[in-house]
Amino acid sequence: MAEHAAEHPERPAYPVGLRLSGRRVVVIGGGQVAQRRLPALIAAGADIVLVSPSATPSVEAMADAGELRWIQRPYADGDLADAWYALIATGDADANNAASAEAERTRTWCVRSDDATAATAWTPATGRSEGVTVAVLTGRDPRRSAAVRDAIVEGLRDGTLAAPHHRTRTPGVALVGGGPGDPDLITVRGRRLLAEADVVIADRLGPRDLLDELPPHVEVIDAAKIPYGRFMAQEAINNALIEHARAGKAVVRLKGGDPFVFGRGMEEAQALAEVGIPCTVVPGISSSISVPGAAGIPVTHRGVAHEFTVVSGHVAPDDERSLVDWAALAKLRGTLVVLMGVDKIGAIAETLVAHGKSAETPVALVQEGTTAAQRRVDATLATVAETIRAEDVRPPAVIVIGDVVTVGTK
Repeated sequence: MAEHAAEHPERPAYPVGLRLSGRRVVVIGGGQVAQRRLPALIAAGADIVLVSPSATPSVEAMADAGELRWIQRPYADGDLADAWYALIATGDADANNAASAEAERTRTWCVRSDDATAATAWTPATGRSEGVTVAVLTGRDPRRSAAVRDAIVEGLRDGTLAAPHHRTRTPGVALVGGGPGDPDLITVRGRRLLAEADVVIADRLGPRDLLDELPPHVEVIDAAKIPYGRFMAQEAINNALIEHARAGKAVVRLKGGDPFVFGRGMEEAQALAEVGIPCTVVPGISSSISVPGAAGIPVTHRGVAHEFTVVSGHVAPDDERSLVDWAALAKLRGTLVVLMGVDKIGAIAETLVAHGKSAETPVALVQEGTTAAQRRVDATLATVAETIRAEDVRPPAVIVIGDVVTVGTK
């Protein structure tokens, strides 16, 4: 005769994934335990019958929405008829014992919230990430199960636990915004895609520390060192993306900040679209907001600035290639954030003042923002050109112009 699990509770449970879609599942009790467990059963497509004289508002809402059928009375013998799976979760020990006995008699797998040793099945701590279901059982220690589950799911989500696709992965390119510099500020999705990449083409301003975490088989290409030959730099990068993707590799184009904020991300996406290569865009935290914040400067503040404008400073105001209306910017009361403008800030400041901006307008320069080398230098529009020379401020640096500079903490 087969031995019952309750007679040998030290033996490990046999893990299995139940496919409950369209199959009858009976839940006895409509309290907090049922409220936690029901969403997963609903997501599994189970045909759920709830037997309980009362229910929490959330469980009642599930019944009202038609996600389960609620029999509003206490458990009665025979309620588990034709059930594939049962969850017993009432506060009535006698009812729990009776329902458990019926489950044993009808050979229905049964979970008990009050007494795991009397159950024929245990509910693992579960979590999901990108199509992967993680289920952890540690016997009678549910808190440890949850802790292990959380560690695994978090690792899958942030890419620190590498689990690349082998059967379903589609070759293509992901344009990933790496954030302002601190490797912890990349998005969860961006980090996971990095962990799954075969090739990473990285910008100089991308978070370099992340590259050290990549598996040894990943090919890392410095975009600044791609041989350009007769091509323009951007065209050469586009060609490298296309070449590696066509070779069937998962390619990540790792950029600093956000791919579409002065990152030429759309140019690369268009080049890939023209040759039919799938492209995924993963937004990043823009340095235009995050770097001032890391230096204690809010780009907006109640009663001080109701707007902020981000402009590229890589072209001088008097350059015919400039698309910035500096005269209009000088009239704005809000915050002006200048990226890539360290070597042009003198001309920019002169132009703003010439068009009416006060020469005493505060300016902050934040170099290597969010990294260990971050430093902040303050000036005004009148003094910023000399301050940069005196303090030897170098790129990359974010320049903030406006009264918000004096609001924050230094």
